[in-house]
Amino acid sequence: MHVVQILLPLSDNDRHPFPRDQYDNVALELTERFGGVTAYTRAPAEGRWTGQGHTGSEEVVVIEVMVDRLDAVWWTDYRKGLEARFRQQHIIVRAQSVLLL
Repeated sequence: MHVVQILLPLSDNDRHPFPRDQYDNVALELTERFGGVTAYTRAPAEGRWTGQGHTGSEEVVVIEVMVDRLDAVWWTDYRKGLEARFRQQHIIVRAQSVLLL
């Protein structure tokens, strides 16, 4: 079992917020494919990073899915589609093994 987490930006590079339905569409797509999803949309997380002499930050929504089998090819293609839809160079999609207790 794995949990796959997707970190989606709240706004584009010009700080214009994305409409709520973009996140709803992602949640619907993943629910239809995997049977369920958890979306952390009420209290956005803040990502911070440093690089090339400056610090950046961005508020993100976290969407996660539990999967029995990790299909890395499918997730890579899905990430690329999200990057196009959200007009981002990089969107983080990460997976962790999970032991259900």
